[in-house]
Amino acid sequence: MRLWKKPPAMKKRGGCFTLLLSLLFCGCFESKTITLWTDRPEFAVYAEYFNSTQNAYKVETRYVESLSSELADSPASPDIAVGSWLKNTSTRILFSPLDDLFKKDKGEVKNAFYPHLLALGNIEGKQYLLPVSFNIPALAFARNNSYLLPNSFTVNLDEIREVGKAYNTENNGVYSRMGFSPSWSDDFLFMTATLFNASFREAAPLAWDPEALERAMVYVRDWIEDANQGFRAEDDFVFKYFYDPPSNLALSGRILFTYMNSADLFTLTEEKRTNLDFRWIAEKNIIPLSEEAVYLGICKRGKAKKAAEAFTHWFFQEDTQRHLLEASRDKWLTETFFGIGNGFSALRTVTEYIFPQFYPNLLGHMPPEDFLSPPNILPWNWTAIKERVILPYLQDRIRSDNRNTIRSLERRLGEWVRLNRGL
Repeated sequence: MRLWKKPPAMKKRGGCFTLLLSLLFCGCFESKTITLWTDRPEFAVYAEYFNSTQNAYKVETRYVESLSSELADSPASPDIAVGSWLKNTSTRILFSPLDDLFKKDKGEVKNAFYPHLLALGNIEGKQYLLPVSFNIPALAFARNNSYLLPNSFTVNLDEIREVGKAYNTENNGVYSRMGFSPSWSDDFLFMTATLFNASFREAAPLAWDPEALERAMVYVRDWIEDANQGFRAEDDFVFKYFYDPPSNLALSGRILFTYMNSADLFTLTEEKRTNLDFRWIAEKNIIPLSEEAVYLGICKRGKAKKAAEAFTHWFFQEDTQRHLLEASRDKWLTETFFGIGNGFSALRTVTEYIFPQFYPNLLGHMPPEDFLSPPNILPWNWTAIKERVILPYLQDRIRSDNRNTIRSLERRLGEWVRLNRGL
């Protein structure tokens, strides 16, 4: 006996019917387990919390240190990727547009994010990446020195230079206290170059404005000579006193300022944070965001699209992020990770209204939204290039009278690329 007879209407459309069956079959068996690759360890906690709040889907996380490289080279694909440097040419083609995910409340979603951060995840008019978190540069100092900086929100480079110089105490060129030096922090030097519009950005593999970079380095060199009588005095001071962390030296009064980004500042011990004050570093109403800004994307080759969309929709809710902050506090993760994704949340209401409940030091110190300036698109191997090529060049340049007496940045980069092909 024939148990099933093909409907007459389908006899002439056998191919279409077979396609329909295959689509239905694939839809019924779409995975409900989300694979999430990330370079942010705290997402394991977020996945655990998501799994505990519902039974429809499950997230499995995998920590990937070089996420952008792994995404580009691996034959396997996660459903969701969360990390830094995802918009470079190697990885941005791997993601699906997210516009339909929030179609019903598209306007509300657009307004929910910091607009400059959201724009960085947009490619040719479509939203492929959603911003998760960001960090900004801060200048920290002992709270009893707050009166030295009248602006309660920001401080610029000239102010740091002049106030630091006035704080110095020296006798015959020997300093017993020193306000600040740009040479104390590689990241401060890089941030200064950013504020001078050096504009490091992805190319083959990297491009920048060499004249702007040179102006920044000349400015730093003049600063050190004018404020601290040169590198010899600074080096002697560092040798004598920098056996303690800079935050301790600031609290003791040995130095006035120490530079750190917001994640480093808010993962200091509660005792230190209580006794420190801070300002965001800005120049001409621009606060440069750290280039490690975190983004989330749903991968085209993922096998759990609906589940990935459910997690994404869940994660970018104000109530969800409030609960994640509570979970981090309860698990004592706030001593290791700051905020959401180790940074300020890209959701404006979360950062502006919820963060101060968990980080009281932020009251009266919220970063001005219009000042926030996201980084350029950077190559997937940016971390290695920055640490092994750019930062050593900056230190060498500020210690040289003339840039022609040291190996140029172009030459260093070319040599590094030749020695590290494929990395």
